[in-house]
Amino acid sequence: MSAPRISVSSWSLHRQLGKPGFTGPKHDMQIPIETHDNGPISLLELPSSIAEFGINTVEICHFHIPSIEKTYLNELRAALQAADVELFSLLIDEGDITHPTDAERDIEWIEKWIDIAGELGATCARVIGGKADPSDETVTQSKQALSRLTNRAETAGIRLMTENWFSIFSTPEIVHDILNSLDGKVGLCLDFGNWRGDSKYEDLAAIAPIAESCHTKAHFEAPREIDTEDYIKCLELTQEAGFAGPHTLIYDGPGDDEWEGLSIERDVVSQYLN
Repeated sequence: MSAPRISVSSWSLHRQLGKPGFTGPKHDMQIPIETHDNGPISLLELPSSIAEFGINTVEICHFHIPSIEKTYLNELRAALQAADVELFSLLIDEGDITHPTDAERDIEWIEKWIDIAGELGATCARVIGGKADPSDETVTQSKQALSRLTNRAETAGIRLMTENWFSIFSTPEIVHDILNSLDGKVGLCLDFGNWRGDSKYEDLAAIAPIAESCHTKAHFEAPREIDTEDYIKCLELTQEAGFAGPHTLIYDGPGDDEWEGLSIERDVVSQYLN
C-alpha cells in the first residue's frame, strides 16, 4: 500500500457502466439486475478497459457489482487478475453506523460487503464513518462501530478504511480523535472534494499525513474546463505530507466522455507521483 500510483474508481466510469441503480441497507442484498450491463462496458470488462487506458489499480463501488453469487465474484476476481489490475478497495457507499435506530441493520449490511471485498481479493474496504451530526454520543458510536467492523475486516483478510465524508468525519479534529482511538486499525482515504469552505486546504493538510489512499477529484466547470488551481493546491498538500498511496481519479463532471475527463486529471496528477 506504500507505492504512489494512479488508480481509478468505478464511479468515474458510472456512465460507461450504464448507470447501475444505487442500493443500500434498506434493500438488504437485493440488486436491481435490470439496471446493470446497459452501458458500453460491463464490470467484467472494466479491468481490461482501464489497463488499456494505462491504469492498473482500481476501486469498485459496491452498487456497481451486478451479482454477489460466488461464481460471479470469482469471474470478477479472475478478470482483475487477467488484466493485471489491483483491486485496492471496495467502496461501500451506503450505511450509517451512527443512525439512531438503524445502525445495527446498517452495520450487518456493511459486514456482508466487507466479506465480499475479501472474496474479490481487495486490499481494503472503505466504509462511511457516520452520517449523524457529531456529538460525544455519536462520535463514541462511530468509534465502537468501526472497531467492530475491523474485526470483520481482519477475518476477511482486508484493511478497513474510512473517509473524510459526511457529518462525523467533517473536521480534522474528529478524524484524528476517532482514528487515534482505533490504534491504527482503520486507515484514511483523503477525498479532495468532500470538504469546502475557507479552511478547505488547511483542513485537508491536517489529515493528509495519515492518509493511505486519496480520492483525487478535480472540479470541472464544463467539459474539459478543469479547476487546475484547486487541483494543484490539493495535490501539493499531499506531496508535502509525503503521501505514498494510490491517487484514485474521481471524475463525475459534465459531459459524457468520462475517459476524456480522466485523461485530463491524469495529466495533472502524473506530475505528483514522485
